[in-house]
Amino acid sequence: MSNDYKEKMVLSILVDNTSGVLGRVASLFSRRGYSISSITAGETESPEFSRMTVVAFGDNQILEQIVKQLSKLEDVREIKILGPEDSVCRELALVKVMATETERQAIIAVADIFRAKIVDVALDSLMIELTGNQAKIEAFIKLLNGFTIKEMVRTGITGLPRGSGDIAEYID
Repeated sequence: MSNDYKEKMVLSILVDNTSGVLGRVASLFSRRGYSISSITAGETESPEFSRMTVVAFGDNQILEQIVKQLSKLEDVREIKILGPEDSVCRELALVKVMATETERQAIIAVADIFRAKIVDVALDSLMIELTGNQAKIEAFIKLLNGFTIKEMVRTGITGLPRGSGDIAEYID
């Protein structure tokens, strides 16, 4: 990553739950050449709205432009920057680890330390589910370094601001 893209910003974007909204948001990033680390989207407690969590990188000017450009999109109702002190952000990882009979207990012990769940067991592998912040996920993967990770998938960050606020003001 170049020095021009060293700042990270996590955005929580409330959008109308309409066909193509994810494509329109993603298209804005690609057209402008903005760097996205991850993007997640899902319906909210109100089926009228979806919430996207976008992790973007750039210098301060680029990050400001991202927020300005997103706010111009017709489907966007609200944009919140999720800072580490005023939000809760999590990621989910599924990791398939090759495990001989002798390795199995050591892998389970690492999973237990991180409060991860074993969600699938095969003769020669374990699948582990872990939820946490990015640092926790990275630390877990680092501890699995001596084992063979056969496959891995990560959801990307999702998050909400702390406190009791909600989307009620956007519902007519």
